Amino acid sequence: MSNKIQLKHGLDIPISGMADKVTKKVMIPGTVVIKPSDFRGLKARLLVKEGDTVLAGSPVLAAKENPDILFTSPVSGVVTEVVRGEKRKLLEVRVKADSQSKSVDFGAQKVETLDAEAVKALLMKSGLWACLIQRPYGVVADPQTAPKGIFVSAFATAPLAADVEFALKGQEHAIQAAVTALGKIAPVHMSFNAKVKSAFERIQGINAHYFEGPHPAGNVGVQIHHISPIQKGQTAWTVTMHELAAIGKLLLTGKVDLSRKVAVCGPMAIEPCYIEAVPGIRMDELKAFYGTTGEQVRFVSGDCLSGENVTISGATGFHANQITLLKEGNEYEAFGWANPFRFKLFSSSHTYFHWLLKWLCPEKKYDLDTNLHGGERAFVVSDVYGKVLPMNLFPVYLVKACLAGEIEKMEKFGIYEVLEEDFALCEYVCPSKIDIQSIISSGIDLMIKEMA
Repeated sequence: MSNKIQLKHGLDIPISGMADKVTKKVMIPGTVVIKPSDFRGLKARLLVKEGDTVLAGSPVLAAKENPDILFTSPVSGVVTEVVRGEKRKLLEVRVKADSQSKSVDFGAQKVETLDAEAVKALLMKSGLWACLIQRPYGVVADPQTAPKGIFVSAFATAPLAADVEFALKGQEHAIQAAVTALGKIAPVHMSFNAKVKSAFERIQGINAHYFEGPHPAGNVGVQIHHISPIQKGQTAWTVTMHELAAIGKLLLTGKVDLSRKVAVCGPMAIEPCYIEAVPGIRMDELKAFYGTTGEQVRFVSGDCLSGENVTISGATGFHANQITLLKEGNEYEAFGWANPFRFKLFSSSHTYFHWLLKWLCPEKKYDLDTNLHGGERAFVVSDVYGKVLPMNLFPVYLVKACLAGEIEKMEKFGIYEVLEEDFALCEYVCPSKIDIQSIISSGIDLMIKEMA
């Protein structure tokens, strides 16, 4: 197989609000939120109570199935609230951060001397095991499994995605340490943008792959599909670049440091830029970036296609390095699709005349909002999904198998290879306005329940 993979299917969405490559603010969080829902399939056991003092790296939650897997606080401070939902389901643990930023000292490591079990033990004890996501299903990795590889995407193609090179500049040493350690568990595969020279290509101990094409070329699931497809009975682990850096800093310093550059972007962002923050910061602490009120703003932890709508009172997710601020599309539009002269709107087809503007002004960006421009309709069979999904699958049949709960058909059509984010573009271009990511999510949850 060629080391360079050309993807022809996909779609780059020209949305406005790209973050300038400058860090304008270092966020000193007031309250940090730890959410069990950030970790699919996690049955969490609470290890703290309100009023407890914690350090960065102190255990807050543990997995019931494997108590050795801990989830730790990203900051030092006091546990102010444990939020529960129906049937006392644990929703959030809120920690009021202090100004001292004290950390548990796990001890700096000589990476070359560690074996696979020592690496696993350190990551589980420190809470950074949560950075490793297992496919199929996108659950926290099982330390008892033997993955065929650990896959990392060193570039992002999602709309307004954080620039990996800028966000991680100067952290090559930490990333190298993490790659060396994880390489003792399984081969590490790192994928790069074939059109852009990356500073991370110099990292030793990786299997390098190069991808070229529109979004979702940067999705690690698409990359795995073309490098080494996941078959029934196989597992693969994934980790993001910024979480690789966190693992490396743990190995080199002995301390948990989840701080990262986060892109604050989108059409509703005031001066889109980067901030230095930890996961779990609340949206209401970002008031300077969206103005006086948040009533017309949708707060998305992640990108606008596959991120989570967290609302103004919510918080960023554990894995997110992007906050997208969109306008709520709740305004009525006269004539709707029957009006072709909508030069301010983008269409993936030739429904509007944007294709003419693209030819005249290829760099034009659009202030897109959350308006669906129509309601849900009959789910018809068409090839529109295949045009934006660069995977050798039958997306319509997989979605319908998930709807029907047909496990054998879900296996046949590729449920082991996908997560919701891989179908985000399919949902965007869907003429029937079907909530495809939700359907795929339900299918994966069914597989976890029935195949465990």
